Amino acid sequence: MNGLDWAVLIGYFAVMVGIGVWSHKRVDNVSDFFTAGGKMPWWLSGISHHMSGYSAVMFTGYAGIAYTYGVTSFVTWSFPIALGIAIGSRLFAPRINRLRSRLHVASPLEYLKNRYDLRTQQALAWSGMLLKIVDVGAKWAAIATLLSVFTGVSLNQGILITGAVTAVYCTIGGLWADALTELGQFVIQLLAGIAMFVAVVLELGDHGGFLGAWDQPELKGHGEPLVGPYGTVFLLAFLFIKLFEYNGGMLNQAQRYMATRDAREAARSARLSAVLWLVWPLVLFFPMWMSPLLVESQKADGSDSYALMTEQLLPHGLLGLVIVGFFSHTMAMCSSDANAIAAVFTRDVAPVLSARARAWGERSGLVAARVTTVVFLGLSMAVATQVDSPTFKDIITVVIKWVAGLMGPIAIPMMLGLLRPFRRSGPTAALTSWGLGLVAFWLVNYPVNWAVEGGVPLEYQVSIPLAVSLVLYVVIGFVKPEDTEERVAVIERVNTDGDGDGDGVEVAVPAAVKERWVSGAGWVGAPTGFSPPPPLPVPSLGGFAPGPPLRSSPRP
Repeated sequence: MNGLDWAVLIGYFAVMVGIGVWSHKRVDNVSDFFTAGGKMPWWLSGISHHMSGYSAVMFTGYAGIAYTYGVTSFVTWSFPIALGIAIGSRLFAPRINRLRSRLHVASPLEYLKNRYDLRTQQALAWSGMLLKIVDVGAKWAAIATLLSVFTGVSLNQGILITGAVTAVYCTIGGLWADALTELGQFVIQLLAGIAMFVAVVLELGDHGGFLGAWDQPELKGHGEPLVGPYGTVFLLAFLFIKLFEYNGGMLNQAQRYMATRDAREAARSARLSAVLWLVWPLVLFFPMWMSPLLVESQKADGSDSYALMTEQLLPHGLLGLVIVGFFSHTMAMCSSDANAIAAVFTRDVAPVLSARARAWGERSGLVAARVTTVVFLGLSMAVATQVDSPTFKDIITVVIKWVAGLMGPIAIPMMLGLLRPFRRSGPTAALTSWGLGLVAFWLVNYPVNWAVEGGVPLEYQVSIPLAVSLVLYVVIGFVKPEDTEERVAVIERVNTDGDGDGDGVEVAVPAAVKERWVSGAGWVGAPTGFSPPPPLPVPSLGGFAPGPPLRSSPRP
């Protein structure tokens, strides 16, 4: 990097901070901070949803897969994501939006108190937060690895720089800052990706051209869709995992659906994201597929191949733009994750831990949200320094094995709990499927993996925990149905067609619930003087009040 590249990088950081400061004016309360007050346009939500699924892991871990195996990096990663989001645009996006517009919640997990009980909500909240700390830690490590290739700064210095800048803008501006910076990052990524694509195509003239290059010995087998550990079982498992993960199971994407005006716009944003996932990664991956012709990786896993190729092919200025593109991916995902986890902690966890948290007003709730965001980023940055340790191994191991393997047990109760066919599955099914799914992850990745010669294949390491959770959730629901009238009322509230807050929508609310509501009893166990947000029609189960009431300006 020379002075021009540094100027581009520093200018990018300055713009991100500036957007955060500008977005600060749009954040008046917790609803604005976590869900943009339900005022985000569908196209901005869709771009934000798409960008928040990327990180620099694509240019390190997945670049290594592309360098070694070729097009399977697309077939077993972005294609399943695109298909999963397309399915979710009808199955999950409208229902998740109604969590905000009808149940008036700010966290994707906040509804679980009423759908199951408090224990289930807390189990999913705590495990989801811990998993996200590890996940985001891997993302910081990935971008720091790239930064060290280009600038020579240490891993820890790279983590500190990117984390500090992200903390400034996402803490100040909340979800609005996340979405607007992701829009800018999408434009930067577009320019950088096209620049890299053109540079590689020009280089292929010496290797048989755009089509002839595939016949070169260095790319033998690179055109096969399913190779190595990434076979048919892995593809099917990954499709199922991404169906839950990218439609809300990892929380940050759920916020994009919640931020739109109504269910119809949430579905449109999901469709836009699905199209982007299907088309744009082809442009990004093509240079990676060609990388064995142009560079020789210095790492066994090929994770430095894209960075080496970028240094070799691009002139200064464009090199800085591509580096900024790396940053934009990681900062987009990490900032959106930070906002989602802050929502889970302040809305779902803190009110259970502290009576003061249950009495937070607009200002104190907003301060708590911002403090939680900073704490989460700090913890994830600390984990990032340990990604290459014996515990976590390399970056791609964390992202594929840990995140994909552990996501299923957390996401199954959260996502399937929205759907009518699973109304019989209650707290027993949710907690059992969650707990034994985690046990299955530990068994298959450690004791069983150690006992099997050559280890358990990757596709089974990531798919077995999800399969165990899914089967238990469904079977226990039939063996021990817990579809109480109160829980069914929650399900009906988010499944009834129509947009808006549901005024005038007929929902079967039990008479006992109505009586408690009309008499002013409100939620069971609510503190004295607590005023619930209208018009949630069911009481919270488990003896605790929900998070502080949301206050947002009327929708225009």
